[in-house]
Amino acid sequence: MAGSPLDSSTLDLLDDAIEVDARTPRRDGSISSRPIWVVVADGDAYVRSYRGPGGAWYRHAKDDGRLTLVAGQTEIEAAVEPATDDDVNRRVSDAYREKYGERSPGSTETMVDPEVSATTLRLAAP
Repeated sequence: MAGSPLDSSTLDLLDDAIEVDARTPRRDGSISSRPIWVVVADGDAYVRSYRGPGGAWYRHAKDDGRLTLVAGQTEIEAAVEPATDDDVNRRVSDAYREKYGERSPGSTETMVDPEVSATTLRLAAP
């Protein structure tokens, strides 16, 4: 995959966050904000669309190649790259189960569903 990994302090912040806000531009120029889950696996941060490929924030981020995340008071600009490698996606699913499985078992199972797993985006330095 291209793109430099996010720095370690940003990875730590994302790893500790339960939810972050994904901000993407709308067609009218306004900003949409949606809470999403983020995991760190093998030194990279990843996000997935709970709504699968139909999720608006996901479509915008994938088309734009970038995404703004807000974790607490910190705004994080990131490049996004589809993660299509089966081994990477398996490790990302494991990270979702580990981070969210006990807290939200039903939602976690949705996040590791094959259709949702196909929306995995790696976050990189812009």
